[in-house]
Amino acid sequence: MQNLTSVGIVTSQAVCFDTPLHLQSGAVLDSYSLTYETYGELNATKSNAILICHALSGNHHIAGYYADNTQNLGWWDNMVGPGKPIDTRKFFVVGVNNLGGCHGSTGPSSINPRTGKSYGASFPVVTVEDWVETQVRLINHLGINQLAVIMGGSLGGMQALQWTLSFPNRIRHSIVIAAAAKLTAQNIAFNDVARQAIITDQDFYGGDYYLHDVLPRRGLRLARMLGHITYLSGDSMAKKFGRELRNKKFNFDFNVEFEIESYLRYQGDKFAEQFDANTYLIMTKALDYFDPARRYNNNLSNAFHSVKAKFLVLSFTTDWRFPPEHSRYIIKALVDNKLDVSYAEITSSHGHDSFLMEDSHYHELVRAYVNNIII
Repeated sequence: MQNLTSVGIVTSQAVCFDTPLHLQSGAVLDSYSLTYETYGELNATKSNAILICHALSGNHHIAGYYADNTQNLGWWDNMVGPGKPIDTRKFFVVGVNNLGGCHGSTGPSSINPRTGKSYGASFPVVTVEDWVETQVRLINHLGINQLAVIMGGSLGGMQALQWTLSFPNRIRHSIVIAAAAKLTAQNIAFNDVARQAIITDQDFYGGDYYLHDVLPRRGLRLARMLGHITYLSGDSMAKKFGRELRNKKFNFDFNVEFEIESYLRYQGDKFAEQFDANTYLIMTKALDYFDPARRYNNNLSNAFHSVKAKFLVLSFTTDWRFPPEHSRYIIKALVDNKLDVSYAEITSSHGHDSFLMEDSHYHELVRAYVNNIII
Protein backbone atom coordinates (compact mmCIF):
# COMPACT_ATOMS: atom_id res chain seq x y z
CA MET A 1 0.00 0.00 0.00
CA GLN A 2 1.14 3.53 -0.74
CA ASN A 3 2.50 5.71 2.01
CA LEU A 4 -0.53 7.76 3.02
CA THR A 5 -0.10 11.48 3.50
CA SER A 6 -2.34 14.34 4.51
CA VAL A 7 -3.76 17.16 2.42
CA GLY A 8 -2.00 19.37 4.98
CA ILE A 9 -3.21 22.77 6.15
CA VAL A 10 -6.77 23.55 5.07
CA THR A 11 -8.98 26.61 5.30
CA SER A 12 -12.75 26.75 5.65
CA GLN A 13 -14.79 28.95 3.34
CA ALA A 14 -18.32 30.31 3.56
CA VAL A 15 -20.89 31.39 1.00
CA CYS A 16 -24.18 33.21 1.58
CA PHE A 17 -27.25 32.42 -0.51
CA ASP A 18 -29.90 35.10 -0.84
CA THR A 19 -32.37 33.10 -2.92
CA PRO A 20 -35.17 31.97 -0.56
CA LEU A 21 -35.08 28.31 0.38
CA HIS A 22 -38.47 26.59 0.55
CA LEU A 23 -38.16 23.68 2.97
CA GLN A 24 -40.10 20.42 2.97
CA SER A 25 -41.85 21.56 6.15
CA GLY A 26 -43.32 24.56 4.35
CA ALA A 27 -41.03 26.99 6.15
CA VAL A 28 -38.95 29.44 4.13
CA LEU A 29 -35.46 30.75 4.85
CA ASP A 30 -34.92 34.06 3.09
CA SER A 31 -31.16 33.60 3.19
CA TYR A 32 -28.60 31.25 4.69
CA SER A 33 -24.89 30.50 4.58
CA LEU A 34 -22.95 27.27 4.16
CA THR A 35 -19.44 26.60 5.41
CA TYR A 36 -17.35 24.25 3.32
CA GLU A 37 -13.82 23.03 2.55
CA THR A 38 -12.23 21.81 -0.66
CA TYR A 39 -9.23 19.56 -1.31
CA GLY A 40 -7.39 18.98 -4.57
CA GLU A 41 -7.90 20.87 -7.81
CA LEU A 42 -10.92 21.09 -10.09
CA ASN A 43 -9.83 19.97 -13.55
CA ALA A 44 -10.38 21.97 -16.73
CA THR A 45 -13.56 20.12 -17.67
CA LYS A 46 -14.84 20.24 -14.07
CA SER A 47 -15.52 16.52 -14.24
CA ASN A 48 -13.53 15.34 -11.20
CA ALA A 49 -15.62 16.69 -8.31
CA ILE A 50 -16.63 14.56 -5.33
CA LEU A 51 -19.06 15.81 -2.69
CA ILE A 52 -18.77 14.08 0.68
CA CYS A 53 -21.80 14.33 2.97
CA HIS A 54 -21.38 14.13 6.72
CA ALA A 55 -23.21 12.05 9.29
CA LEU A 56 -25.07 13.23 12.39
CA SER A 57 -22.20 14.79 14.32
CA GLY A 58 -19.92 15.50 11.37
CA ASN A 59 -19.18 18.71 9.53
CA HIS A 60 -17.30 20.20 6.57
CA HIS A 61 -13.84 19.41 7.98
CA ILE A 62 -13.19 16.09 6.25
CA ALA A 63 -9.43 16.03 5.80
CA GLY A 64 -6.26 17.85 6.74
CA TYR A 65 -5.77 20.15 9.70
CA TYR A 66 -5.87 23.82 10.58
CA ALA A 67 -2.77 25.99 10.84
CA ASP A 68 -3.59 26.94 14.43
CA ASN A 69 -4.49 23.40 15.51
CA THR A 70 -2.57 20.57 13.88
CA GLN A 71 -4.33 18.05 16.11
CA ASN A 72 -7.73 18.86 14.63
CA LEU A 73 -7.72 16.29 11.83
CA GLY A 74 -10.68 16.00 9.51
CA TRP A 75 -13.16 13.30 10.49
CA TRP A 76 -12.39 11.22 7.37
CA ASP A 77 -8.70 12.06 7.06
CA ASN A 78 -7.87 8.36 6.68
CA MET A 79 -10.07 8.23 3.56
CA VAL A 80 -9.33 11.52 1.76
CA GLY A 81 -5.93 12.80 0.67
CA PRO A 82 -3.04 12.21 -1.74
CA GLY A 83 -2.55 8.48 -2.15
CA LYS A 84 -5.63 7.65 -0.08
CA PRO A 85 -8.77 5.89 -1.37
CA ILE A 86 -10.26 9.26 -2.35
CA ASP A 87 -7.10 10.58 -3.96
CA THR A 88 -6.92 14.37 -4.01
CA ARG A 89 -4.25 14.21 -6.71
CA LYS A 90 -7.03 13.05 -9.06
CA PHE A 91 -10.22 14.42 -7.53
CA PHE A 92 -11.54 17.75 -6.31
CA VAL A 93 -13.25 16.98 -3.01
CA VAL A 94 -15.88 19.17 -1.34
CA GLY A 95 -17.11 18.89 2.24
CA VAL A 96 -19.99 21.00 3.56
CA ASN A 97 -21.49 21.65 6.97
CA ASN A 98 -25.20 21.03 6.48
CA LEU A 99 -27.88 23.64 7.01
CA GLY A 100 -28.91 23.54 10.67
CA GLY A 101 -25.38 22.65 11.69
CA CYS A 102 -23.24 24.25 14.37
CA HIS A 103 -19.90 24.56 12.60
CA GLY A 104 -20.38 27.70 10.56
CA SER A 105 -23.43 27.05 8.41
CA THR A 106 -26.71 28.75 9.32
CA GLY A 107 -28.36 26.91 12.18
CA PRO A 108 -30.25 27.39 15.45
CA SER A 109 -27.34 29.22 17.11
CA SER A 110 -27.05 31.68 14.19
CA ILE A 111 -28.47 35.17 14.34
CA ASN A 112 -31.88 35.52 12.74
CA PRO A 113 -31.65 38.71 10.62
CA ARG A 114 -35.32 39.41 11.26
CA THR A 115 -34.95 39.53 15.05
CA GLY A 116 -31.26 40.18 15.71
CA LYS A 117 -31.29 37.21 18.10
CA SER A 118 -30.37 33.55 17.78
CA TYR A 119 -32.90 31.46 15.86
CA GLY A 120 -33.10 29.00 18.73
CA ALA A 121 -36.41 27.13 18.78
CA SER A 122 -37.64 29.07 15.75
CA PHE A 123 -35.15 27.43 13.41
CA PRO A 124 -37.17 25.09 11.16
CA VAL A 125 -36.84 21.34 10.99
CA VAL A 126 -34.90 20.36 7.88
CA THR A 127 -34.81 17.11 5.92
CA VAL A 128 -32.33 15.19 3.81
CA GLU A 129 -34.14 16.55 0.74
CA ASP A 130 -33.56 20.09 2.02
CA TRP A 131 -29.86 19.42 2.51
CA VAL A 132 -29.49 18.10 -1.02
CA GLU A 133 -31.20 21.22 -2.36
CA THR A 134 -28.70 23.43 -0.53
CA GLN A 135 -25.80 21.25 -1.62
CA VAL A 136 -26.70 21.56 -5.29
CA ARG A 137 -26.74 25.33 -4.86
CA LEU A 138 -23.22 25.11 -3.44
CA ILE A 139 -22.11 22.99 -6.37
CA ASN A 140 -23.62 25.57 -8.72
CA HIS A 141 -21.68 28.27 -6.88
CA LEU A 142 -18.47 26.31 -7.50
CA GLY A 143 -19.28 26.13 -11.22
CA ILE A 144 -19.75 22.36 -11.25
CA ASN A 145 -22.49 20.99 -13.50
CA GLN A 146 -22.15 17.30 -12.66
CA LEU A 147 -20.51 15.47 -9.77
CA ALA A 148 -18.31 12.50 -10.47
CA VAL A 149 -19.24 11.06 -7.06
CA ILE A 150 -21.57 11.74 -4.17
CA MET A 151 -20.42 9.87 -1.08
CA GLY A 152 -21.25 9.45 2.59
CA GLY A 153 -21.61 7.10 5.52
CA SER A 154 -24.66 6.69 7.78
CA LEU A 155 -26.76 9.88 7.48
CA GLY A 156 -24.25 10.95 4.82
CA GLY A 157 -25.12 7.79 2.88
CA MET A 158 -28.78 8.78 2.97
CA GLN A 159 -27.83 12.08 1.35
CA ALA A 160 -25.84 10.18 -1.28
CA LEU A 161 -29.01 8.23 -2.05
CA GLN A 162 -31.21 11.33 -2.15
CA TRP A 163 -28.88 13.07 -4.61
CA THR A 164 -29.53 10.33 -7.15
CA LEU A 165 -33.29 10.79 -6.65
CA SER A 166 -33.47 14.58 -6.61
CA PHE A 167 -30.86 15.33 -9.29
CA PRO A 168 -30.39 12.17 -11.39
CA ASN A 169 -28.66 14.03 -14.23
CA ARG A 170 -26.11 15.72 -11.99
CA ILE A 171 -24.45 12.70 -10.45
CA ARG A 172 -22.52 9.83 -12.09
CA HIS A 173 -21.62 7.66 -9.09
CA SER A 174 -23.06 7.27 -5.60
CA ILE A 175 -21.10 5.63 -2.78
CA VAL A 176 -23.44 4.66 0.04
CA ILE A 177 -21.77 3.32 3.19
CA ALA A 178 -23.35 1.91 6.37
CA ALA A 179 -26.70 3.50 5.53
CA ALA A 180 -30.38 2.65 5.18
CA ALA A 181 -33.32 3.71 3.03
CA LYS A 182 -35.31 4.33 6.22
CA LEU A 183 -34.96 3.91 9.96
CA THR A 184 -36.47 1.03 11.86
CA ALA A 185 -38.83 1.66 14.76
CA GLN A 186 -35.95 0.78 17.09
CA ASN A 187 -33.70 3.42 15.55
CA ILE A 188 -36.44 6.04 15.79
CA ALA A 189 -36.86 5.06 19.43
CA PHE A 190 -33.16 5.58 20.15
CA ASN A 191 -33.33 9.01 18.55
CA ASP A 192 -36.39 10.00 20.54
CA VAL A 193 -34.83 8.99 23.86
CA ALA A 194 -31.77 11.07 22.95
CA ARG A 195 -33.97 14.05 22.10
CA GLN A 196 -35.94 13.68 25.30
CA ALA A 197 -32.71 13.76 27.30
CA ILE A 198 -32.01 17.17 25.74
CA ILE A 199 -35.53 18.59 25.79
CA THR A 200 -36.08 17.73 29.47
CA ASP A 201 -32.79 19.29 30.58
CA GLN A 202 -33.64 22.19 32.89
CA ASP A 203 -31.25 24.40 30.91
CA PHE A 204 -32.93 23.74 27.56
CA TYR A 205 -35.51 26.52 27.91
CA GLY A 206 -37.60 25.22 25.02
CA GLY A 207 -34.64 25.53 22.67
CA ASP A 208 -33.92 29.18 23.52
CA TYR A 209 -31.11 28.54 26.00
CA TYR A 210 -28.86 30.99 24.11
CA LEU A 211 -30.91 33.86 25.54
CA HIS A 212 -30.26 32.58 29.06
CA ASP A 213 -26.51 32.18 28.56
CA VAL A 214 -26.61 28.50 29.47
CA LEU A 215 -26.25 25.20 27.63
CA PRO A 216 -28.22 21.96 28.18
CA ARG A 217 -24.97 20.07 28.73
CA ARG A 218 -26.47 17.29 30.83
CA GLY A 219 -29.07 16.40 28.22
CA LEU A 220 -26.65 16.55 25.32
CA ARG A 221 -24.14 14.51 27.29
CA LEU A 222 -26.71 11.76 27.91
CA ALA A 223 -27.85 11.85 24.28
CA ARG A 224 -24.28 11.35 23.10
CA MET A 225 -23.62 8.55 25.56
CA LEU A 226 -26.71 6.71 24.34
CA GLY A 227 -25.84 7.28 20.71
CA HIS A 228 -22.25 6.21 21.20
CA ILE A 229 -23.36 2.86 22.61
CA THR A 230 -25.33 2.19 19.43
CA TYR A 231 -22.37 3.09 17.20
CA LEU A 232 -20.15 0.43 18.79
CA SER A 233 -20.48 -3.33 18.69
CA GLY A 234 -20.65 -5.63 21.68
CA ASP A 235 -17.42 -7.28 20.56
CA SER A 236 -15.54 -4.00 20.26
CA MET A 237 -16.67 -2.86 23.70
CA ALA A 238 -15.75 -6.22 25.21
CA LYS A 239 -12.33 -6.17 23.59
CA LYS A 240 -11.53 -2.57 24.50
CA PHE A 241 -13.07 -2.35 27.97
CA GLY A 242 -14.41 -5.71 29.11
CA ARG A 243 -15.51 -5.50 32.73
CA GLU A 244 -12.35 -3.74 33.83
CA LEU A 245 -12.63 -1.70 37.00
CA ARG A 246 -10.78 1.59 37.29
CA ASN A 247 -9.70 0.91 40.87
CA LYS A 248 -9.63 -2.90 40.57
CA LYS A 249 -12.39 -3.27 43.20
CA PHE A 250 -16.06 -2.46 43.78
CA ASN A 251 -16.80 0.85 45.46
CA PHE A 252 -20.40 0.00 46.31
CA ASP A 253 -21.66 3.41 45.15
CA PHE A 254 -22.96 5.00 41.93
CA ASN A 255 -19.85 6.81 40.78
CA VAL A 256 -17.68 5.71 37.86
CA GLU A 257 -16.29 2.22 38.47
CA PHE A 258 -16.06 0.41 35.14
CA GLU A 259 -13.75 1.56 32.34
CA ILE A 260 -16.66 1.62 29.88
CA GLU A 261 -18.48 4.08 32.17
CA SER A 262 -15.45 6.33 32.25
CA TYR A 263 -15.14 6.21 28.46
CA LEU A 264 -18.80 7.04 27.81
CA ARG A 265 -18.80 9.93 30.27
CA TYR A 266 -15.65 11.32 28.71
CA GLN A 267 -17.19 11.12 25.24
CA GLY A 268 -20.40 12.71 26.49
CA ASP A 269 -18.62 15.58 28.22
CA LYS A 270 -16.40 16.24 25.21
CA PHE A 271 -19.33 16.25 22.81
CA ALA A 272 -21.42 18.54 25.00
CA GLU A 273 -18.71 21.20 24.79
CA GLN A 274 -18.39 21.01 21.00
CA PHE A 275 -21.88 20.46 19.62
CA ASP A 276 -25.14 22.37 19.72
CA ALA A 277 -28.15 20.69 21.31
CA ASN A 278 -30.67 22.13 18.85
CA THR A 279 -28.53 20.90 15.97
CA TYR A 280 -28.59 17.42 17.50
CA LEU A 281 -32.39 17.54 17.55
CA ILE A 282 -32.51 18.65 13.91
CA MET A 283 -30.06 16.02 12.69
CA THR A 284 -31.85 13.13 14.41
CA LYS A 285 -35.22 14.29 13.09
CA ALA A 286 -33.83 14.34 9.54
CA LEU A 287 -32.77 10.73 10.11
CA ASP A 288 -36.27 9.80 11.28
CA TYR A 289 -38.00 11.43 8.32
CA PHE A 290 -35.85 9.97 5.55
CA ASP A 291 -37.93 7.45 3.61
CA PRO A 292 -37.89 7.87 -0.19
CA ALA A 293 -40.30 4.95 -0.65
CA ARG A 294 -43.02 6.72 1.32
CA ARG A 295 -44.19 8.70 -1.72
CA TYR A 296 -44.32 5.52 -3.79
CA ASN A 297 -46.68 3.44 -1.66
CA ASN A 298 -43.67 2.18 0.33
CA ASN A 299 -42.12 0.64 -2.79
CA LEU A 300 -38.43 1.55 -2.87
CA SER A 301 -37.96 0.06 -6.33
CA ASN A 302 -40.51 2.49 -7.71
CA ALA A 303 -38.77 5.37 -5.95
CA PHE A 304 -35.59 4.66 -7.93
CA HIS A 305 -37.25 4.48 -11.35
CA SER A 306 -35.60 7.69 -12.64
CA VAL A 307 -32.15 7.13 -11.11
CA LYS A 308 -29.20 7.00 -13.52
CA ALA A 309 -26.11 6.82 -11.29
CA LYS A 310 -23.85 3.85 -10.76
CA PHE A 311 -23.54 2.67 -7.15
CA LEU A 312 -21.09 1.28 -4.65
CA VAL A 313 -22.91 0.13 -1.52
CA LEU A 314 -20.97 -1.07 1.54
CA SER A 315 -22.13 -2.53 4.85
CA PHE A 316 -20.40 -3.95 7.93
CA THR A 317 -21.10 -7.24 9.65
CA THR A 318 -21.30 -5.90 13.23
CA ASP A 319 -23.27 -2.73 12.42
CA TRP A 320 -26.48 -3.34 14.33
CA ARG A 321 -27.69 0.26 13.91
CA PHE A 322 -27.77 -0.10 10.09
CA PRO A 323 -27.16 -3.82 9.57
CA PRO A 324 -26.28 -5.38 6.19
CA GLU A 325 -29.89 -6.32 5.44
CA HIS A 326 -30.65 -2.59 5.17
CA SER A 327 -28.07 -2.29 2.43
CA ARG A 328 -29.40 -5.39 0.69
CA TYR A 329 -32.85 -3.77 0.67
CA ILE A 330 -31.31 -0.83 -1.20
CA ILE A 331 -29.47 -3.20 -3.56
CA LYS A 332 -32.70 -4.97 -4.51
CA ALA A 333 -34.37 -1.67 -5.40
CA LEU A 334 -31.41 -0.65 -7.55
CA VAL A 335 -31.17 -4.03 -9.29
CA ASP A 336 -34.94 -3.98 -9.92
CA ASN A 337 -34.25 -0.85 -11.97
CA LYS A 338 -31.36 -2.53 -13.81
CA LEU A 339 -28.83 -0.07 -12.37
CA ASP A 340 -25.09 -0.72 -12.21
CA VAL A 341 -24.39 -1.75 -8.60
CA SER A 342 -21.35 -3.03 -6.71
CA TYR A 343 -21.87 -4.33 -3.17
CA ALA A 344 -19.67 -5.64 -0.39
CA GLU A 345 -20.41 -6.73 3.15
CA ILE A 346 -17.24 -6.10 5.12
CA THR A 347 -16.19 -8.10 8.16
CA SER A 348 -15.46 -5.65 10.97
CA SER A 349 -15.62 -5.62 14.75
CA HIS A 350 -16.26 -1.88 15.10
CA GLY A 351 -20.05 -1.75 14.68
CA HIS A 352 -21.63 1.26 12.97
CA ASP A 353 -18.44 3.27 13.48
CA SER A 354 -16.67 0.91 11.05
CA PHE A 355 -17.17 3.38 8.20
CA LEU A 356 -14.88 5.85 10.01
CA MET A 357 -12.12 3.36 10.76
CA GLU A 358 -8.94 2.72 8.82
CA ASP A 359 -9.46 -0.81 7.56
CA SER A 360 -7.29 -2.04 4.70
CA HIS A 361 -9.95 -4.26 3.07
CA TYR A 362 -12.61 -1.55 3.30
CA HIS A 363 -10.32 1.15 1.99
CA GLU A 364 -9.06 -0.98 -0.88
CA LEU A 365 -12.65 -1.63 -1.98
CA VAL A 366 -13.31 2.10 -2.10
CA ARG A 367 -9.98 2.73 -3.85
CA ALA A 368 -10.64 0.07 -6.49
CA TYR A 369 -14.09 1.45 -7.28
CA VAL A 370 -13.01 5.08 -7.42
CA ASN A 371 -9.91 4.30 -9.51
CA ASN A 372 -12.18 2.95 -12.25
CA ILE A 373 -14.15 6.19 -12.51
CA ILE A 374 -13.34 7.95 -15.76
CA ILE A 375 -13.03 11.71 -15.42
